[in-house]
Parts: sequence; structure tokens; C-alpha cells
Amino acid sequence: MKELQPLQEYVLLEMAEVEEKTQGGIIIPDTAKEKPQYGKVVAIGNIENPGISVGDYVYFKKFSGTEIEYQGKDLLFVQYADLLAKLVETESI
Repeated sequence: MKELQPLQEYVLLEMAEVEEKTQGGIIIPDTAKEKPQYGKVVAIGNIENPGISVGDYVYFKKFSGTEIEYQGKDLLFVQYADLLAKLVETESI
């Protein structure tokens, strides 16, 4: 089995699914959908002390990255510097 491994300071993300219906039940066409700005980390390139790990969900800058389709999945190569935040589970008060 072959898998993608990012080079240099790139992170490979699996794109998050976008809702295809509004709360009122209106179906949104593909042309009107906005690209999500977050995804699940699938692989990490050669980055020293990255602060993220495989399986984390991260937000990235709008219009950043290179989209590809690999083995039926929508993936995105993003430079580590374009990552903005990591979703962290916290305890409720």
C-alpha cells in the first residue's frame, strides 16, 4: 500500500465534509459551497516540534494549500506556517 508523505514543512490534511443542506432543508449546489478552512491532519512533513500530531483537527488560512484527490479522498497540502489553530478538547465548567 502506498501512502502520501509530505516533504519539507508541509502538512497533509483530509478536508472536512461540508453540509449539503441548510437547516431549512434547502440543498446547496457544489458551485455555491465554500471550501472549509479546517481539516484532519493525516501526515506531517519534516517539522521540528510541530505542536500538532496525526488525527488533530486544525484551521488554516483561507486560500492556502494545494488540493488533490487521492484514493477517493479530498486532501490538502498546507504549509505548516499557514496553520492557524488546533482544536483542543476542554472540560466544560
